[in-house]
Amino acid sequence: MSPVKLNKVIFNAELPELSAEQAATLDVVKSVRTTPRDNRFKKSQNQANHCWNRYNEWLLCVKNTKDEEGCKNMRQMAVSICPSIWTEKWDEERGEGIYPGINP
Repeated sequence: MSPVKLNKVIFNAELPELSAEQAATLDVVKSVRTTPRDNRFKKSQNQANHCWNRYNEWLLCVKNTKDEEGCKNMRQMAVSICPSIWTEKWDEERGEGIYPGINP
C-alpha cells in the first residue's frame, strides 16, 4: 500500500470517543509543525546554524516583548529543528546564566 493511501486510511478513520484531556492533546499534536524553510540556509546544508538562529530568534522575541506565551510559536519552531539535547542544554545554561547567546 502506498504511503498516501496509508495516511488516508489512518487519518480518516473514525476516532473513538475521547476525554477532554485526550481531545486537547490531539489538538496540540495536530497543530505541531516543523520550522518553515529559511532561505538563509541551503537545503543540503547542515541545519545546526538554522537551529541556533531559531533558538536565538525566540529569545530575542521574549526579550523584546517580555511575553513568553506570545513567543510560543517561535519556541516551537526552534524545538522542531533542534535536537532536544541541545535545547535542554541551552535552557539549563540560561538558567545558570552562562548561555553564550541572547539573554532575555
